[in-house]
This record gives sequence, C-alpha cells and structure tokens, in this order.
Amino acid sequence: MFDIYLPIAGVEFNLLILLCIGLTVGVLGGFFGVGGAWVVTPALNIFGFPMAYAIGTDLAHIFGKSIVATKKHGKMGNVDVKMGLISIVGSVIGVEIGAQIVMWLTAKGLAGPVVRYSYMALLFGLGLFMLWDYFTKDKRAAAKAAKDAAAGIVPGQKPKKSGWNLPPMIHFPVSGVTISLWTVVLVFLLTGLLSGFLGVGGGFIRMPALIYLIGCPTAVAVGTDLFSVVFSGAYGCFTYAVKGRVEIIAALLMLIGASIGAQIGVTAVKYIHGYGIRLLFAIMVILAGSSVALKQFHATTAAAYLVMISAVSMCVIIVIQMSRGFSREKAAKAVEAAKNAAAAKSPAG
Repeated sequence: MFDIYLPIAGVEFNLLILLCIGLTVGVLGGFFGVGGAWVVTPALNIFGFPMAYAIGTDLAHIFGKSIVATKKHGKMGNVDVKMGLISIVGSVIGVEIGAQIVMWLTAKGLAGPVVRYSYMALLFGLGLFMLWDYFTKDKRAAAKAAKDAAAGIVPGQKPKKSGWNLPPMIHFPVSGVTISLWTVVLVFLLTGLLSGFLGVGGGFIRMPALIYLIGCPTAVAVGTDLFSVVFSGAYGCFTYAVKGRVEIIAALLMLIGASIGAQIGVTAVKYIHGYGIRLLFAIMVILAGSSVALKQFHATTAAAYLVMISAVSMCVIIVIQMSRGFSREKAAKAVEAAKNAAAAKSPAG
C-alpha cells in the first residue's frame, strides 16, 4: 500500500519503512554523535537496496541530518570547532580512498560480502572493547588514582596530553586536551576511509576514537563527531552522486524522520552522561553487528527484524532515560526554589 518506486536504485520500497529508519537513526545519531549508518546501510541493503546504492543514499541522508544535530549540540557547548575544522582534510581524503575501493569491489562483484564482513569485524570488536571499558572503569580509575598519588600528581593540575608528542602540539580548550596535530589528522584520515568504504559518517568509530585516542569528554566527542560528519557526509554524498549511486528520494524521506529524531537524541545527551552513553553505544553496535552477520549467512528476515527492533528498542530506552532525567531535574529545581523561598522569608520572620 505504501510502496513507492525508486528509479535511480531501480527498486520498490515501503514509504513508512524509510520514515521509520530516518526517525530511529535521528534519535540514535543525535544521542551517540554518529551518522547512524551502522543501522541505515545494513537496513537499506537488507530490505532490497544494492550495497553501493545503500551506501550512497545513506551518506546523502547523513549529511542533512548531521546539520540539524550539530546545530543543537553547538548551542549546548558540545562542539570543538577547532578540532572539527582540522579534521576536514583527513576526512575528505579518506572518504575518496574508501569510495574508490568500493567501486573496485563492485566491479569485481565483491562489494556486498566484503563490506558486510568488514562491518562485522569493526562492530563486534568496537562493541566488546567498549563493554570491557565500561565494566572495568572503576578498577582502572582506582589504580590510576593510586599511581598519580604516589607520583604526587594533582588531578586537573594541567591539561591532558594525548597521543604522540610529535610537533606541532595543539591545545583544544573545549576538549581540554593538548595533542599532536598529526594524531588528529591520522585519526580523521582513517575514519574518513571507513566512511567512504562502509557508507558511514565515520562516527561509529570516530566517537570512540575521540574519547579513547584523543581524550575528549564524552559529550564533546558526541558534538564534535557530528560536526565532522557534516563534512565527511557532504563529500561522501557528492562523490557517490557523481558515480550515480544516490537515491535522492529515499534520502529525503529518511531526512524528514531524522530531523525530528535528532532533536530528541541531542536533548537526551543533557540527561544521560559519560559512561551511560558509552554502555548504550556498545550494546547498539553489537546488535547491529549481529544483524549484519545474519544477513551474510542468508538469514535475511531475521537480520531485518533484528536491526530494526534493536534500533527502535534503543530509541525507547533513550527516551525513557531522558524522561527520568528531566523529572529528576524538575524535582531538584522545585526543591531549590522552595529553599530559596524559605531563605527569602526568614529575615522578615
């Protein structure tokens, strides 16, 4: 009933599925600071898009959605513009390298399985690492505190230094780190390559890289990642469009849903902090990796249900946690207002 014909990709697709995909990844993207392509590219491919068209259409949708989410994160002070601007060169070069690899694999008839196996390796590896990080954080924090105390280091005494000490060293006030320019460029070059190769904004690997390799606070990593996704997504969209692999109608329909979802996801960051975001992110990427594995081993229907159910379930969890956080904030403000009112009346009494 709601099927529409998409002439560029040459497939029929359900309108409601496109809107649902857009809304879902809008929430996830705004919350996790990623383009959401670890859901979109597999979902489009699972539901019938050829892999190259799924990648190109996803990048077009990512570009538009990231603008909306970045604007709101900027208002919250979560965007390190200085770092994001430096990322552009590395990201653009990496995207083009990745896109050329996909075109070569497509000509050989290998794009589908190679991209899916790459997805599986990255998603499972990243998800398991972040789960390990979450469940060992207290033990590692205690060990570091003991080591710093023994060395006479005062926490927060000076800016954090990350990566190589190879000049030039640059300080990023918003992120609170001092780091080699070459470390930043290399991180964004590699994530740009993943963007072009896997059809992602680079975010599902860049957000953790900003946290673990560069040392950004989680909220700043989310906002800065989205800022970078705007540029890598724009170039990725352009290069795939030139190659005739962007289904613009599908991208626009997903963008409608994503624009709404991004507002919800960004707002949720205000109420769910640090390791809470990392834990949910780890669970999400492992579930996404499982859906890609099912697709590769021909369990297409199960893969389709898993990728959508897990994404929608994660959105519900995010909204519930956001609502609880909002309620706590509202209650705290009410208590504070009552205290202030009592204090104001006290002298007169």
